[in-house]
Amino acid sequence: MNSIRLYPAGWQSVLFGLVAGWLLFGATSTNGLATAAGKSEQANKWGALFNGENLNGWKSKSNDQTGGWTAAGRVLVDETNARRFAIQSGKGILVNGEAGRTINLFTKRQHGDIEAHIEFVVPQGSNSGIYFQGRYEIQVFDSFGVEKSKYSDCGGIYQRWANGKGFEGHAPKTNASKAPGEWQTFDVVFRAARFDKAGKKVENARFVKVVHNGVLIHKNVEVTGPTRAAAFDDEQAVGPIMLQGDRKSTRLNSSHTSI
Repeated sequence: MNSIRLYPAGWQSVLFGLVAGWLLFGATSTNGLATAAGKSEQANKWGALFNGENLNGWKSKSNDQTGGWTAAGRVLVDETNARRFAIQSGKGILVNGEAGRTINLFTKRQHGDIEAHIEFVVPQGSNSGIYFQGRYEIQVFDSFGVEKSKYSDCGGIYQRWANGKGFEGHAPKTNASKAPGEWQTFDVVFRAARFDKAGKKVENARFVKVVHNGVLIHKNVEVTGPTRAAAFDDEQAVGPIMLQGDRKSTRLNSSHTSI
């Protein structure tokens, strides 16, 4: 499982969790939801993505359906299985259903440049990810104790995929992962791709900075196109946050997503 919170320094926390078969997400907020030109009325302001009560503002890729996703009140580590969480009813957390596998979830709001603070927790063997613009993934993974990180480890910028081969994945500079069950943080500054008036891309999308648990793991890393398992094959000036709901964690069905 993974849980994630996004909020500005002063307020509005967000919890996104993927728990051994479940994906949890709490009141989310992000900074700098921008237009193609990187300018918006939302610029330099934090906006809530999840209201903590229902799925208003969220959808599937093709329509307003939200699959098995629902709000919950609390999650606790299952004492009998460290790869699972016990889920309690209520408000404040978004969970991807008891089955732990459902559709990917998208914000109805679109973003260009964005700054996000994310807090998450994973159980043993968990795997997830956060897709900016539904295209570029930061991996969420149980990588505690890994000596040599890969792009698929926690904080990695996932690889691209074409012609049956992977390429351009970026491992975190340092493995800053904490043990399963401990809360962790990402601080991400993402710059969207730039396009000229004719719609031709003139600048790649870029992760300006990714900080994991206070440790800088990426700086000015360009992504030349959508990473593997992205929702869209093309590139645009704006796009949604995508939370994966259809993945498997180690040995268990689970979901991932992102912010």
